[in-house]
Formats: sequence, structure tokens, C-alpha cells
Amino acid sequence: MSSLTVTGVTRSYGGTPVLTGVDLHVPEGGVTALLGPSGCGKTTLLRLVAGFDDPDTGTVEVGGRTVAGAGRSVPARRRRIGFVPQEGGLFPHLSVAGNVSFGLPRRQRRDAGRVAALLELVGLDPALAGRAPHQLSGGQQQRVALARALAPAPSLVLLDEPFSSLDASLREETRQAVADALAAAGATTVLVTHDQAEALSMADQVAVLRGGRLVQLADPRTLYRSPRDLDVATFVGESVVLDADVRGGRAHSALGVLDLERSCPDGPARVLLRPEQLRLGPPSGAGPRARVRAVDFYGHDARVRLELPSGVAFSARLEGWDLPAAGEDVTVGVLGAALPFPGDGARVPA
Repeated sequence: MSSLTVTGVTRSYGGTPVLTGVDLHVPEGGVTALLGPSGCGKTTLLRLVAGFDDPDTGTVEVGGRTVAGAGRSVPARRRRIGFVPQEGGLFPHLSVAGNVSFGLPRRQRRDAGRVAALLELVGLDPALAGRAPHQLSGGQQQRVALARALAPAPSLVLLDEPFSSLDASLREETRQAVADALAAAGATTVLVTHDQAEALSMADQVAVLRGGRLVQLADPRTLYRSPRDLDVATFVGESVVLDADVRGGRAHSALGVLDLERSCPDGPARVLLRPEQLRLGPPSGAGPRARVRAVDFYGHDARVRLELPSGVAFSARLEGWDLPAAGEDVTVGVLGAALPFPGDGARVPA
């Protein structure tokens, strides 16, 4: 396994910038997720690292060795990088064993024990080795693709939205199996995704891209609790964003006077709460009064859509066992502190 360092990388197509001065370091043995909306440059960055394309400027280093930039471009096949595309990319004319062993030296391809060990590593029964890809479920195909990527003991594994084509229950099961396999292999991994839950649950660090730039790199908890700006905040999770007036270190808002997570200058601001910070009480209780407009029930929890008399709308996230009904009046309380964004809310102060 090796670290990955991307320095000052830019890439344009037809005069349109796609990546603009990206700097990124991926430590050995960890999982880094590249998170962002469609068109932000995630897959382009992955392709530059893999060797499928070259940067206009900047460098890519794998294990301290420059593989792209500075007048050097190491071919993809010589970078010792495993790549798992969105659909798995299995060869339909080869068996599972043939797919897994495809990237191995010829003398190792007949080693049934090696193939069996790799299948077990990704949580598959070695008895599947003789099956054709079309005889597997989508989740099984993705695990076979990962086994194929891990077979040559690569320095780095790249996953390009590998779970996007799977249904919700299969996605969760496959995601966990892949995470376990990567941890067992000690692989340095870069995962491209637009799924916030996927990035937060799988990665040791998350790199948020927007408009071809890396706007924040942090561990999942820091990213969720201390997003750099409101765009990041609303992208990485459900948010309650309120206009507020900060006075003496507290925010006066439509949900009352709120404690602040960090210092903020007095004056107009916007404050961020997460829906799970909100608690609902009876209409006779203390706190701002709101009306329940709708309840989205998910079983284990629910999203309760609320509206204040002023017309301010927001949602609370509650456990699913005791919920109000649409049309009921409730009072709203806040658990914990709000995160302030002073002035126009552009960025949290350092």
C-alpha cells in the first residue's frame, strides 16, 4: 500500500476548466472519499490518478513516485493501481475465477487457492468461482470486481461510484462487505461518490469538491459538525438554516435564543442546526410554536416537516415510535449549540 499526493492539478476540456488547482493527500491504508455533486470533477480526478488521462498542470505521486506531471506520465498498467468502475466491468466471457485472476501473472492464474482466498476476502463463497458474471447478483458482481482489483496487491485502489446501480438494501450490504475487505487487505483507497451517507460511513477522511476545487478535507465527524460554509453544510446532510442576530455570543432566531458552537461577531448571521437537534413538545410547553405540515415515516425514524407562524419552514428528525400527526401544533426545542456563519454566511470563521 502507498500514499497518494495530488499537487496543483488542473484539467480542462475544450477550454472549460474541470479541475482547478487541486491539492489532496491520501495517507497509507486509509479510505478517502471524493464527495460532490455531478460535474464537480470527482471522476476526472480519479481518471488522472489511474492514468487514463493526464493533467494539464500539477503532479500526481503514488508512494512518493511521480506518476503524472513534471514531464512524466507513467502508463496506467504500470502504476500498480486497482480500479473498480461503476458497473464492475467484469468480462462476460470469463468465469468468476477468470475475472479475479485476470490481472495476475500467467503462472499465478491457475492458483485456485489464491482465487478462493480473494473471494473469501470480499465475502463471497469460493464455490462461486465457476459461475459466469450474469449468474451473480449486482452486489456479488461488485465484490468480484473488487477481488479482481485486489488480486495483484495494488499500491492503491480506486472505486468510482461502485454502489450507485444497486438497490438500497443491497447497496448497504455490499458497502459493508467492501469496507471490510478493504480494511482486511490494508488497502489505500479513494472512493468517488455523490452519496453523503456512503462517504461519511466508509471514509477516514472526506474531500468535498465543488466547481473543480477542493473546498474542504476533513474526517467525517468534523465535516458534518463543522462544515466550512453553508454550501458544504447543506450538501453533507439535512440542515436547518435560520437567519439570526448575534448579540453577546448568542444567536437570536425564529427558534429562540441559541447557544453558538464557536465565537461569532455581533450582527446579522445565519445559523446551522441539524434536524436531529430539534425536540418537539406539546403546544402548551415552552418554546416557539409550530404546526406539523407532514410526517415522512421511515420506520426507525421520521422526518417531521414543520412551519412557524411566520412562514419559516424546516424539518426535525425524530425517532419513529412517538410522532405527532399532520395538522397538530407543537413547541420546538433545540438540543445543543448552533453553528454560526457571520454576515452573508459565506464561511465559518477560523
